[in-house]
Amino acid sequence: MRKKIFLILAAIFTIVIVIGVLQTSKLYPILFQLLFKREIQLKKANTNTNILLLGTGGGKHEGPNLTDTIIFVSINEENNKVTPISIPRDLWIPELSAKVNMAYAVGENKRKGGGIVLVKAVIAKILSQPINYVVRIDFDGFVKAVNVLGGIDVDVKNSFEDLEYPIIGKENDPCGHKDEDLKTLATASSQLEVFPCRYDHVRFEGGIQLMSGVTALQFVRSRHAKGTEGNDFARSKRQEQVIKAFKDKIFSLNVLLNPAKVIGLYSVLQESIDTNIKEEEFDDFVRLAQKLKNAQIQSTVLDYGDKEKNRAGFLVNPPISDDFGRQWVLIPRVGNGDFSEIQKYVECEIFVGNCPIFKISPSK
Repeated sequence: MRKKIFLILAAIFTIVIVIGVLQTSKLYPILFQLLFKREIQLKKANTNTNILLLGTGGGKHEGPNLTDTIIFVSINEENNKVTPISIPRDLWIPELSAKVNMAYAVGENKRKGGGIVLVKAVIAKILSQPINYVVRIDFDGFVKAVNVLGGIDVDVKNSFEDLEYPIIGKENDPCGHKDEDLKTLATASSQLEVFPCRYDHVRFEGGIQLMSGVTALQFVRSRHAKGTEGNDFARSKRQEQVIKAFKDKIFSLNVLLNPAKVIGLYSVLQESIDTNIKEEEFDDFVRLAQKLKNAQIQSTVLDYGDKEKNRAGFLVNPPISDDFGRQWVLIPRVGNGDFSEIQKYVECEIFVGNCPIFKISPSK
């Protein structure tokens, strides 16, 4: 359940910004704005402010600019309503000839700042909704921030283990094999058996656990667990749990009163955020987060449904083929590149709410 995901991220982001303002001697203008400026003057699409939240691996991770987390958030300030919509990273985008999680990376590779421009355009086309703001958070910086806080308490809902958790920096380790054998071994059905040195064995028991930054990263990145925890939708829920735990810790009285941790937190996150939000809009986001404390949160995820629960979805997994670069991907159930059904649903969720997902005939 994606409750309060935006409020959590917005709170983290805005507090980091305020801390940065304190460190750069710009305290008085911001305080003046917060105390005396009453109207929130953020950009809007019709009646709503639309924000795109992205999470990337960063650092030495393989594919540091791939967006593992993609959440579109529409905010109606007047109705006190927040609508977060999660978009799966494996959604195929024909114009890119790649998955949607490549959009930010492709744009950023072309030029610095191009990531935000391209990902805005791609998501806006998928949802047929304009995007006012983008916030990209680097998960590497998040790991360091967790350590600065002394760890976070995470409530693990389901026990699980992952025998194929990738070890950073060992993605191409030959594990003792000869160079001439690597090409053949790369096609083996079990990469774990052939290249055991590339993987770690991680296990999580149910219940509340104190997690370090590394442990929290393993918890949110695990993709090969057996059972219900072994898919990207379960992983998205775990990401929410870690973000919530981080929010709870950062808002605790002890952390906010500890200058060393506050300064350390700002230092590690300053380099891990990319956004098109302007400095003069920071105070508006602080005020907006405060105003939306009791907002109505109506979240959803674009997925392929649940046959066991007789729940329809918008996406299907087509057979692996050259059309999709021989990759495991998701496409709209009404046809590759046809986002019309998704767009109608998203519009209904934003402006009406509690919209049904209708089943369609097999012929479609």
